[in-house]
Amino acid sequence: MTTSADSLPSGTQPAPRPGAQRTAYESVVAHKDGDFGGERPAYFSPAVAAQDAAGNGSYGHFAQMLLPLEYTSWVEESVAHTTTCYIGDWSPLNKVRIAGADALGFLSRLGMNDLSRFDLGQIKHSIQLDANGFIASEGILLRVAEDEFVYTAGSADWLRWQAASSSGAVEVEDVSPDTFIFGVQGPRSLEVVEQAFGHSLRGLTFNRSVVIETEHGVLRVLRTGISGELGYELHGPAVAGSAVWRAVLAAGAPLGIKQLGFRSQSVQHIEAGIATNGLDYLPSAILTPGAPTQFRQRPLTGSFVPAGVSDFFRKPGELGWGGRALGDHDFLGKEALRADAQAGGPGRTLVGLVWDRDSVARVLADGLLDPVGPVDPMELPRYNGLSFDSVLHDGAAIGVSSGRALSLTVGETISLGVLDRAHAAPGGTVQVLWGRPGTPQRVIPAAVVALPFKPDRRRIDVTTV
Repeated sequence: MTTSADSLPSGTQPAPRPGAQRTAYESVVAHKDGDFGGERPAYFSPAVAAQDAAGNGSYGHFAQMLLPLEYTSWVEESVAHTTTCYIGDWSPLNKVRIAGADALGFLSRLGMNDLSRFDLGQIKHSIQLDANGFIASEGILLRVAEDEFVYTAGSADWLRWQAASSSGAVEVEDVSPDTFIFGVQGPRSLEVVEQAFGHSLRGLTFNRSVVIETEHGVLRVLRTGISGELGYELHGPAVAGSAVWRAVLAAGAPLGIKQLGFRSQSVQHIEAGIATNGLDYLPSAILTPGAPTQFRQRPLTGSFVPAGVSDFFRKPGELGWGGRALGDHDFLGKEALRADAQAGGPGRTLVGLVWDRDSVARVLADGLLDPVGPVDPMELPRYNGLSFDSVLHDGAAIGVSSGRALSLTVGETISLGVLDRAHAAPGGTVQVLWGRPGTPQRVIPAAVVALPFKPDRRRIDVTTV
């Protein structure tokens, strides 16, 4: 697949109608004093009443929703998942219900995961490919009944498009506006959730879920997350969002819980070595009628210059997700992966990069005052958008870096790198080219390390805690 660089997606959808834009703006203005006691404007989280009371008044755009950038300080919020715990908001993610007699068969054909053993309440990582073997969509798939599933992802447009052409008995319903998703992650998360709702979760293992009755309605608790630490997700009705948020805060206050703002929300993805669709690579679905609707006017930044938009796509093997690809079941993209395997596998692989501290400090300290001209600043703790930098070895391009973050947990500036295998061994040194083309640039040495950047504690045994 080759697409010209002129096709890079500045937006894949038409601009919003002026009337719709005005309505959203007027909703914000009408609630400018923070009175969100009534119906929430669609731009805001189901927990906006609780969040607005605690936030600092600044908001960031997560997909179609505005979330507080910070509650206290990104410095303490970005380490809460390793020191105490946090509550964070992932409600902007798409939530789609898939049901019907052929729902399991449809999902099996669409994703590379083997779903032959899929228990009720179980969670699986769903990786959906196009015919060329590129990742078109990716998220978590939850089985809630024999013939009913919920897919949660940055976008589910690809799944809906595929379902529209399916000949089987499959019903797809977007339940995003009706459902909140809150993450409670960190070493004290178990205590907080148990105390907030009065239910023991000691028997809940990783990638499993349970439904509980609470005074705020029926909630589903999932033991999962991307923090690399013990953690849970709470899924429930949007109308109860603020009440549930407050209940978790009240239970967690004696344990040091923090509210996680959008500014530091994705730092933990990088620490855990997890590439994120829409941040660390682009879904190939952007070229199809199943294009993600949230990709509207999102500029690409960084030093990397692509030959075509497919240079931003990834195959599962490049991200460490290829080991289970060629099982017994048939799925879209399998033949492309089989051809790759017969040719020796993907030529690139995902690694961690630790940036040279002195070089980073010089950019932070005097980059804007460089006599040659201002060097692109480094947003802290990271840039929550599409940013890709060239990775070099002896002046030759060998890969791409994404997700640069100042990790206070690791104590370094880190990023993910998709590098040629010849240069991907831990212990090697490469160079990251910092700064957009046409601006003053800096070459920053970086050490190649194995992922994750810190121990993965998601699966710890909590039965005796």
